Amino acid sequence: MSSSIRAEKLRIKGTVQGVGFRPFVFVLAKNEGLTGTVLNDGRGVEAVLEGSSEALERFRTRLLKELPPLASIESVEAEDIPVEGRQDFVILESRSNSVSTVIPADAAVCEACLKELTDKNNRRYRYPFINCTHCGPRYTITAHLPYDRPQTSMKAFPMCPDCLQEYKNPLDRRFHAQPNACDVCGPHLELKDKKGNLVLCEDEIAELLRQIQDGKIAAVKGLGGFHLVCDAGNAAAVSELRQRKHRPFKPFAVMALNDLSASRFVRISEKASKELHSPQAPIVLCPKTEDADRLLPGIAPELNRIGVMMPYTPIHWLLFFEAMGRPEDPDWYKKECDLVLVMTSANAGGEPLVIGNDEAVQKLDGIADLFLTHNRDILIRCDDSVMQQREKDVQLIRRARGFTPVAVRLPYGGSSVIATGPWLKNTACLTKDDHAFLTQHIGDTDRVSNCRTLARAVEHLSEIFEITPKYIACDLHPDFFSTSLAEELADKYDAELIPVQHHHAHIAAVMAEHGLSEPVLGLALDGVGLGTDNKPWGGELLKVTPESFERLNSIAPITMPGADKCAREGWRMAAKIFAEDGKAEALEKLAQEVSKPSLHLITAQANAPETTSLGRLFDAAASMFGICHVSSYEGEAPVRLQAASEGRQGQNRTDLVEVIDGHPNFVPLLLALSEYTDIQQAAADFQETLAQVLAKEVIRASERENIQKVCLSGGCCLNSLLTQRLRELLERHELQVYEGLKVPPNDGGVSLGQAWVVLMRLHSTAKE
Repeated sequence: MSSSIRAEKLRIKGTVQGVGFRPFVFVLAKNEGLTGTVLNDGRGVEAVLEGSSEALERFRTRLLKELPPLASIESVEAEDIPVEGRQDFVILESRSNSVSTVIPADAAVCEACLKELTDKNNRRYRYPFINCTHCGPRYTITAHLPYDRPQTSMKAFPMCPDCLQEYKNPLDRRFHAQPNACDVCGPHLELKDKKGNLVLCEDEIAELLRQIQDGKIAAVKGLGGFHLVCDAGNAAAVSELRQRKHRPFKPFAVMALNDLSASRFVRISEKASKELHSPQAPIVLCPKTEDADRLLPGIAPELNRIGVMMPYTPIHWLLFFEAMGRPEDPDWYKKECDLVLVMTSANAGGEPLVIGNDEAVQKLDGIADLFLTHNRDILIRCDDSVMQQREKDVQLIRRARGFTPVAVRLPYGGSSVIATGPWLKNTACLTKDDHAFLTQHIGDTDRVSNCRTLARAVEHLSEIFEITPKYIACDLHPDFFSTSLAEELADKYDAELIPVQHHHAHIAAVMAEHGLSEPVLGLALDGVGLGTDNKPWGGELLKVTPESFERLNSIAPITMPGADKCAREGWRMAAKIFAEDGKAEALEKLAQEVSKPSLHLITAQANAPETTSLGRLFDAAASMFGICHVSSYEGEAPVRLQAASEGRQGQNRTDLVEVIDGHPNFVPLLLALSEYTDIQQAAADFQETLAQVLAKEVIRASERENIQKVCLSGGCCLNSLLTQRLRELLERHELQVYEGLKVPPNDGGVSLGQAWVVLMRLHSTAKE
């Protein structure tokens, strides 16, 4: 029998620290009758196992299949070692020189903690900071590595004997759970009025819910910042929130107890449901039901989708538990609940998310009627992540809470790079070996506060991952803050500065996500990015190689009277198109609709720039069709145009598309469609024709360049109708189509692309 006993050492890398991995290994080894040890060190987890070959094989299989919720394995290296007759399996202390290389992302309340939270016999009954190794705050409360309690905002809360016993017990679910606490030793809630004075009440949650149901607007402290909260079914409260926040049309996200409760106003696919109930718990944009606007008036005006999320913090769960009457049924959270809450970022328009208690009272003055705060500090701002439900999958739109700082695994590594991203929807990206770490969503860098947040986020990630870059990547535009930051970082680290063209970076981001480094064709369908000819691009067909890129074609340029103002005022381009074609009646009608006495000065502007931007073409189309003349938020016109075509079968009108010097010109198409009396059909025909023309250009280029892999990226690729049709048309010609799914295809993914452009170029040069 002894001859069948083997021993091996496993080196396990990935997200395997701070997520209950060692207790998981302990239980698994015991279950399989193995002896040995497990410990954390600076490279991950080391497990020494001794037992039969069959048991060792079963252990490795189960190791990969039965992971704790927050754990992920990148690699397992096995090494045979001498059999020593080990008698037991034990968890060893971390090696003293170890520094954990990963901070887990924040995670939604797990089912085990939820059961305890609402069990009146549990010592943590209704404790609003319950957590364990499978859930709770991580990234947003951590200042430095190693990820230990003294490096987090929980250092102010020494554990009581009961919590400490759990923390030290290898078989406990809270073994080494750094935020572990209870009502005796942990953080506590405070309810304050609009002036920041304490509200005297018996129960903060009950009083908060009462006031929300009475029509009040509350600021509630969450994981990565405050939410503004009101009753989503109360039209007056929603309208009041819009007025106070100066947000007339931009949709609000809402929170419902579960799928059953949300199914009254949205249709949730199986894949969307999986994401909603995942540890990441993002907002997911789902199609409206017929009753949606009646049930939730004013939540998402003129749109066909609503952003919905499920409770992910104990405070959220307690609000719904209270609304349900504190039921004793352990499955209460699976029942239907009428309560639906608006949950929108607590900030003044465009400013960073509010995270501090005093900051909330100061900056939300005049917006919030009351504040639910607590004394556990948020150290890192982190917005909710946002995804959209599509026909066959889900796609990230904003990558933040729950996904940061989870790495994107690259096909190969190289010298470390810091990429500072674009102007809008900014993120930065830092690479170490074959890992790319994106910051949380920062936002638009047109405000000093967001610029500071970006600089701090880069500094924070470079410190915690001990990254000293040799290369700094940035956008080609010299006037962006992110470019100035890149120049400062290049000086600081004595690193080489490498500008990367915006749309090149868009395509490279998709390549990075899907592990591509061979030549691809890329459709970059976007707003505006500076081209290599110093002109604004945005509807580009590119050939991208590891060494560089080539612009194969673009849509024909259109004029932007007022330049960047056209991003908000699509009517400007509509007016120019009508004027150039002599459409006096259409021009007069447009002038009345936008309350302009005359559009003559606008249409006669000299030296107005031209752009190949598909985003601006969408803006012009939305105005010409009478769908949206002025966008009150970024991207409103294209989103409303897409919504208008919902349910309509678009007709292919490529007969109306001219070709000018090889570039498809869509202006004649827009003029013809603007005469439709059926606006919805005009919108559908516009998108169908776009897809047909773009697909044809890609297919021609594929045959000419002998490239079968196609990447779709850019903000316009969030139009699921357009990308779905493009995919169908391209795959019909046996082309392989790749999109940004886990990294946003909009500007939120540009920093990843910038970094990957640099690494591909370095790798290609090294091979020569």
